[in-house]
Amino acid sequence: MKVSNSYIGRPMERVEDLRLVRGAGTYVADVNRPNQLYAVILRSSAAHGTIKSIDTQAALALKGVHAVLTAKDFGSTVPRIPLRLQPLPQLETFHQPVVADGKVRYVGEPIAVIVADSPAIAEDALEYVDLDIEPLAPVANRAHVEAKKSLLFEEHGSNVAITWKAFRGNADEAFKTADYVRRERFRVQRHAAMFMEPRGFVAEWDSAAGKLTVWGAAKTAWHNRRTLAAQMGLELEAVDLIEVDVGGGFGSRGEFYPEDFLIPAAAKIVGRPVKWVEDRREHMMSANHARDVECEVEFAATRDGKFIGLRGQVWCDTGAYIRTNGSVGPRNVAQYMSGPYCFEHIDIKSSMLTTNKTPCGTYRGPGRYETDFIRERMIDLAAQDLKIDRVELRRRNLVADAQMPYPLASITPYDSSTELDSGDYHAVFDRCLHEFKWKEKSKLRGQLIDGYYHGLAVGSFIEGGAAGPKEEVRLVLEPGGLLTVYMGSSSVGQGLETIMAQIAADAMEITYDKITILHGSTSYVKDGYGAYHSRSTVMGGSAILVGAEKLKNLIREKAAAHFGCAPSDVSLGEEQATFRQSSIPFGELSEEPLEIEAEFFNKKYTWAYGTQAAHVAVDPGTGHVKVLDYMSVEDVGRMINPLTLHGQALGSIVQGLGGAFLEHLVYDDEGQLLTGSFADYLMPTASDFPKIESITLELKPCPNNPLGAKGAGEGGLIPVGGLMANAIADALSHLNVQPMELPLSPPRIWQLAEDASAEASPV
Repeated sequence: MKVSNSYIGRPMERVEDLRLVRGAGTYVADVNRPNQLYAVILRSSAAHGTIKSIDTQAALALKGVHAVLTAKDFGSTVPRIPLRLQPLPQLETFHQPVVADGKVRYVGEPIAVIVADSPAIAEDALEYVDLDIEPLAPVANRAHVEAKKSLLFEEHGSNVAITWKAFRGNADEAFKTADYVRRERFRVQRHAAMFMEPRGFVAEWDSAAGKLTVWGAAKTAWHNRRTLAAQMGLELEAVDLIEVDVGGGFGSRGEFYPEDFLIPAAAKIVGRPVKWVEDRREHMMSANHARDVECEVEFAATRDGKFIGLRGQVWCDTGAYIRTNGSVGPRNVAQYMSGPYCFEHIDIKSSMLTTNKTPCGTYRGPGRYETDFIRERMIDLAAQDLKIDRVELRRRNLVADAQMPYPLASITPYDSSTELDSGDYHAVFDRCLHEFKWKEKSKLRGQLIDGYYHGLAVGSFIEGGAAGPKEEVRLVLEPGGLLTVYMGSSSVGQGLETIMAQIAADAMEITYDKITILHGSTSYVKDGYGAYHSRSTVMGGSAILVGAEKLKNLIREKAAAHFGCAPSDVSLGEEQATFRQSSIPFGELSEEPLEIEAEFFNKKYTWAYGTQAAHVAVDPGTGHVKVLDYMSVEDVGRMINPLTLHGQALGSIVQGLGGAFLEHLVYDDEGQLLTGSFADYLMPTASDFPKIESITLELKPCPNNPLGAKGAGEGGLIPVGGLMANAIADALSHLNVQPMELPLSPPRIWQLAEDASAEASPV
């Protein structure tokens, strides 16, 4: 039996699925502890105001109520939520208190925690809390920010928290001499990750052992553990976060929210286990929102269509606070606007605006979805002005294989530079057009068929992944030959157990059925970084490879002692160690488990890349859009499991289509959320977009990790908004209708130099 290199690349069905489809999963709602109480959060109904008083006596008098906890109950200083990514001293002002402390800044902000015998009693007690909030003028949009009539943080003196700057070359000089310049305004609406089941926690404090255990961890358990331990004044070892099944994460689930502190703190105060599970309305007004970007951007090119530069201003509505990863989207919009194309001169500023809305964070393809929409619209408009075929315009400006590694714009004030690692962007571009049958479908452009105008679009994208700095594993070879792999990576629905078992099986040359993957809980390994930025396969998988080599060395040492030879004389294969003509199975080397720990370090991103094409039909009377055909081709370096990757690609595209056509978190001018249920906030279904195809390639393995893989969990979504806008514009081009905002406008300005001095003309 030779199993070396036989599992990686195989389309294996997910081992997780059978348990879940049989209803045997354990979600946080399924977790219950003896003598358990239930928590309900009193949330602000005002968008902006000063808390004058909170009277909890009547609520406490209600039978079955054990505690009503407000800011004063959590110590002299209310803990604040630190930034996990891109922490900067100048952003500390905007960190969110775990419970409202003197002021409320968005509808849904926690004010008190009620702990009772049942959820029903706790909800009844909400009505008995006498809350007096003095209203302040709300800041609900960019116009309110610029009017400066009301400040969320008076000590800062402005509702602009910070401005990021992406830079490369000398944009101002390049724009002065460019043959062609066009300036446009765009907007992407606020929407969010609506994962399958809402968030929740069960927390238990063991006073005798001095131990806190919290069920419901996801995504970044070790960071959250450190944060929670510090906030509660506990030693790190006194806190354990336990991962449970989740119905997807998409960047939002598993960040540190107020409830991550409030529920464990409540359990410690009342001395009994406490359970909290949010309802969907709570989720919509308290879990991280995303997108919500406006911009004015300029695009420069030569007369023959060579891209020169990008510059402009982006305004990102980040909501009431900047928490955990709130800077990622605004930073990415600026730094990655050039995408897979050559732009030698870039100057993009991205300002984070604080408003009286739910705070923003990451959502699949954070910042990249928005910036791709902006860039791809600009390319189509430039092609129209320059009278160059939009396919050809893209092809001649894609980064070439020979230019790799290709530097992207740098970003400040949290200084960061990165570069595209490898890729044949032209080959993927042409493959997509071929599979889509672009030339044949082009005959339908602008035609009216059965009341619908037809349009096409094509667009390319890059997908950054594999954020460092490290990931950790622990490998345990049990007597009998079974292998258990403990991981710092987390499962958020991406098929982690299946993929990691494939990697471990090949690395150890052990059959797949003998491997168990345990992940995400802080008791498994000393440290872990979790699941975000499409990092699990690259970072966790590479850590397994490092660990496998260490375990093999340990096996050789044990076998050498058995055979009486040097470890270098021992060969491994077919699950046994061999010296000359003698062999011993791995499982018989020791009566005790053989155990090693390993880490994989890497600070270089991986860059998957691809091209997508779409065919739509638009009813000009109703605005209804049919997505008739959709093709995606992406190079991921190396596929571990084509089946799970294919599912991720299709699901990601559908999420992007939902964002383009359906999903919108709408606020009024008073800061009230108007779309707080699925009756108002529309979600895509399988029947909405039936014709989607995805092809994944292995053209250019990543040079920065031993697997050669590139993070690929988000790419399908990234270009969807721009693709849909361009396809609709193509269908309606003869009607002079140009969609400039998502979901599916302002004045457009362009100039084309006739001689040395450019003459501006309005479109």
